[in-house]
Amino acid sequence: MEHNMETSHEISFDDFKKEVLNDYRIAVTSRECSLLGRREVLTGKAKFGIFGDGKEVPQLAMAKAFRNGDFRSGYYRDQTFMMAIGGLKTEMFFAGLYAHIDIEADPMSAGRQMGGHFATHSFDDQDNWVNLTQQKNTSSDISPTAAQMPRLVGLAQASKVYRNVTGIDAEKFSNNGNEVAWGTIGNASTSEGVFFEAINAAGVMQIPMVMCVWDDEYGISVPAKYQTTKENISEILKGFQRTESEAGFEILTVNGWDYPALVEVFEKASVLAREEHVPVLIHVKELTQPQGHSTSGSHERYKTKERLQWEREYDCNVKMREWMLEYGIATDEELTELEKQLKREVREGKKRAWSRFITPIKEEKKSLVTILDTVAANSTNKVFINKVKNDLIAIDEPSRKEVFSAARKVLRYIVKEQNVAGNQLKDWIKNYSAEIQPKYSSLLYSESQYSPLHVKEVKPEFSEESELVDARIIIRDNFDQLFEKYPEVLIFGEDSGNIGDVNQGLEGLQKKYGEFRVSDTGIREATILGQGIGMAMRGLRPIAEIQYLDYLMYALQIISDDLATLSYRTLGKQKAPMIVRTRGHRLEGIWHAGSQMGGIIHLTRGMYTLVPRNMTKAAGFYNTLMEGDQPALIVECLNGYRLKEKMPDNLSEIRTPIGEIEVVKEGKDITIVSYGSTLRVVEQTAQDLLEVDIDVEIIDCQSLVPFDLNHDTVKSVMKTNRLLVVDEDVPGGASAYILQEILEKQQAYQYLDSAPQTLTAQEHRPAYGTDGDYFSKPNPEDIFEKVYAIMHESNPGKYPKLL
Repeated sequence: MEHNMETSHEISFDDFKKEVLNDYRIAVTSRECSLLGRREVLTGKAKFGIFGDGKEVPQLAMAKAFRNGDFRSGYYRDQTFMMAIGGLKTEMFFAGLYAHIDIEADPMSAGRQMGGHFATHSFDDQDNWVNLTQQKNTSSDISPTAAQMPRLVGLAQASKVYRNVTGIDAEKFSNNGNEVAWGTIGNASTSEGVFFEAINAAGVMQIPMVMCVWDDEYGISVPAKYQTTKENISEILKGFQRTESEAGFEILTVNGWDYPALVEVFEKASVLAREEHVPVLIHVKELTQPQGHSTSGSHERYKTKERLQWEREYDCNVKMREWMLEYGIATDEELTELEKQLKREVREGKKRAWSRFITPIKEEKKSLVTILDTVAANSTNKVFINKVKNDLIAIDEPSRKEVFSAARKVLRYIVKEQNVAGNQLKDWIKNYSAEIQPKYSSLLYSESQYSPLHVKEVKPEFSEESELVDARIIIRDNFDQLFEKYPEVLIFGEDSGNIGDVNQGLEGLQKKYGEFRVSDTGIREATILGQGIGMAMRGLRPIAEIQYLDYLMYALQIISDDLATLSYRTLGKQKAPMIVRTRGHRLEGIWHAGSQMGGIIHLTRGMYTLVPRNMTKAAGFYNTLMEGDQPALIVECLNGYRLKEKMPDNLSEIRTPIGEIEVVKEGKDITIVSYGSTLRVVEQTAQDLLEVDIDVEIIDCQSLVPFDLNHDTVKSVMKTNRLLVVDEDVPGGASAYILQEILEKQQAYQYLDSAPQTLTAQEHRPAYGTDGDYFSKPNPEDIFEKVYAIMHESNPGKYPKLL
């Protein structure tokens, strides 16, 4: 049902009629999917439904202006648009509603996202980029309101980069930067801070972004008067309107039920953004939501009778139908017959989708019931097993939960029995888990041939000529070599450009490589992160710099909800291999000495978290990640830039391995695990401990996520039989995670002669000044006394109590 996208050329009236009728077919099909989808939820076949009814006609207009190579970053109302570009068929719509775990059935997410969340595929089955310029692209949707906005900025900025930076292999990604990034959002969600942040960023950068606001005057039950000043988003954004002398936005308004006006407005926006790289806001007003916000409630509860009557009269599909009759596009009889036909087609598509979804589960149930028959016949608990089996048989259309749960419950009744039938059941459970669990849990991280985990370590090499330099020189020179090697690499952030970042790690690089590759940004962490996501999704290799680790909190939602879930929620069909660069740990005060690693590593699963102890290790991590397809956060040591390090002779060749620890110092009495700036304090204290005959082994985590994939830490514990984790996060933060990795995953508990312990910062944020740091975070005396106390417990005669 994909319609002819070209609208600017002259066509005959007959061809025009065909195109309009095809649009109407799509609108009616989409509406029928919404109506029938709601019934599927209410009958229990689907869990939840959120649909695009009432927004069909403007989405048709958007699709007409959308070209190959363009990207959409939208929200969960855009099913009509997806149908119009040929990216969503009726069966796919219902497969998503049922959570079908086959990527062929539900190409949006293989059942991982609720229906209404759309995506196209950027990678083939061999994890290679497809040619994005030869397809219409949709970045994977997420539910949090307005969270699509930061990514949209990056998708649009990529076109600016491709148009202005030479040397990039853009064959699969851009045609001279002619691609437009299209955003969609509901009117209420424009109240979110990231919406305004993204609008401001786009206006400053002048990027080809068209932002479409679908305005139905409500945010669930809350009307616009509580959402938006003046109840009108385009009115309050008038200050962004460009003039002859000042850059800004082009702001357009149009009624969402006016088909010809919509087509004209969207085409105008497309040309302006595409040719001139001017951002455009289209405020689509007077839209409706015939079924309310979602299947969780009815809008009759909060809309007046007058409002509901107006919505029936100004339903965009109704108004399009009236316009078609008025201008002789079709007769009432022809449209009525078409509508009946499309209703039948949608019902048939729904039935096919359900059959394709439920048939394999029924087969799984059937195979289990056969095994349970045999198990029951050979068990003394036959009565109980038959009860479980018969309960399963009684479920005509079971879920996998019900099938697998039944199998596992029966295990309890045969735990003391040994026979062939019982072994068959155990094998069935193992095989079922091995087959089905990955359908729900795989590809959180890259599993491709390009995973940076495959990159082998290359150690730094030194000679007599190796110079001792400020550590920031190492990171600067490494970035210089990365920019030379990879034309697609770019870095941006607050103070990253002109002054070369606040610690001079990018000194002189903007002058050498230009403002498009080494860029300053405004103070807007969420969209800095979004720039990285969007550009990485279009084939660039962005490094988004967040000035301090403390300020990562502003971007944490976007990292957690968007970047970290991207591979997972698309089954690896979209990726954003960007690097988030920041600096943290010890410096000064509450908001410049944070080390909130526990929160970060738990909220950002799906991206790597790397904590190099010095700039040489950091340089190696950047080099490793550039050879892979995995997003990562690198936390450089904030107090390490002016420390002296030897300049490696092979700087550009260094590769710091990901997921591997390093034994920094060997010892025999106790294993101390730490990372980042605190590791240096541990190293200093280790020398003091030698004076009292305590020989510690020091392990640098290097990589928190993933942590010690080779399980080398347990080998140290096997030798020392004691374990201390030293961490400048709060109690129970990253230290608890590290302990769980070592004690549970690596089974190190069985080798301990003393209780495993942690030494962390205080619960509060670090106080200001030298004394504030000393009394807030682990200091040399804290470490010495903690280790000594552990040894005292083991051998009080040799190590008398200190206090």
